[in-house]
Amino acid sequence: MSSPKELVEFIQNVYSTKEFIPLHAPAFNGNEKAYVNNTLDSTFVSSVGKYVQQFEQQVEHYTGAAKAVAMVNGTAALHTALYMAGVRAGDLVITQALTFVATCNALYHMGAEPVFVDVSKKSLGLCPMAVEAYLDEYAFINTEGVCLHKKTQQVIRAVVPMHTFGHPAELDELLTVCNKWHIALVEDAAESLGSFYKGRHTGTHSRYAAISFNGNKIITTGGGGMVLCQSDSDGQHTKHITTTAKVPHPYEFYHDEPGFNYRLPNLNAALGCAQMESLPMFVQQKRALATRYQSYFTDSQYQFVVEPEYAQSNYWLNALICTDKSEREKLILETNRQGVMTRPVWQLMHRLPMFTSALRGDLSTSEWLEQRLVNIPSSPIAGENNA
Repeated sequence: MSSPKELVEFIQNVYSTKEFIPLHAPAFNGNEKAYVNNTLDSTFVSSVGKYVQQFEQQVEHYTGAAKAVAMVNGTAALHTALYMAGVRAGDLVITQALTFVATCNALYHMGAEPVFVDVSKKSLGLCPMAVEAYLDEYAFINTEGVCLHKKTQQVIRAVVPMHTFGHPAELDELLTVCNKWHIALVEDAAESLGSFYKGRHTGTHSRYAAISFNGNKIITTGGGGMVLCQSDSDGQHTKHITTTAKVPHPYEFYHDEPGFNYRLPNLNAALGCAQMESLPMFVQQKRALATRYQSYFTDSQYQFVVEPEYAQSNYWLNALICTDKSEREKLILETNRQGVMTRPVWQLMHRLPMFTSALRGDLSTSEWLEQRLVNIPSSPIAGENNA
């Protein structure tokens, strides 16, 4: 057994402090100041400068993506990935209700509509069996090979799994379902930089995927995101439309298609370059922290969420499953009262006013988790590198 008070003492011991312990704080222990100051000295602080391309190349090298395209934030990256995958106004996109609102906001502002399907307890991500069951009941493929919803006749254009807390979803099975139903897979890999599915980095299993570099992610650019593309031609086109679709010319302003101004400033990219140098260390430290948590909770009433057997997770946010909602509330109230930040999982998307009328399947696993999941402090700890 482990009471909330005992958990607070354990976490304070882990972080060697009785001061406030945040859920996830950024760590700046490398070249961040040097690179940012270099950017200021150069005066190239906006979208032109050497660090943007360098940052993209570092992410390509780390993830194995053919092309990475830097964006102003993770929501912009997901919007772009969906757009590049062919999602347009009026389309339906299958995703999970257990996600951060940014996943659905990107759809909303495209004029597309989410269809909420259940998650898997194994990964906390979109359940392939639930996706297939929903499609079997509500979808058909027309004579042109397009997947349509039986009731609304809308095109079901994409499936968007989110790698929840950095734990990779069941990608092979999801890809099998998507291929069967002629639907694009777009990975919301916002939380999973440093996570691998069967030895291959998340975000590289779909044609387009999105990463976030928000201040609470494993590395940060302050704000920022990136689209991962699996071909150079897709990457070049993605870069083009996110830089206002401007055709290069010595002086003329000519734009050959509708575009976005989603460019990441050089100032932010400089921070990202330094953070990427520390990423392998951060992953080691966070995995070591997760190992300590897992050991501590072995004989506890709380179930520690571990990576699926097929994956190597970055353990972006460590999570517990409480016995019921009352235990969850007790844990959250007591830990926060004592200066240890914990948070419940997000409210399910179909409970939010703008998505209450969205189509959905059975969400019993999502609802079960919603009542029990709690995130606990997950900042990387210097010296924690033995995992």
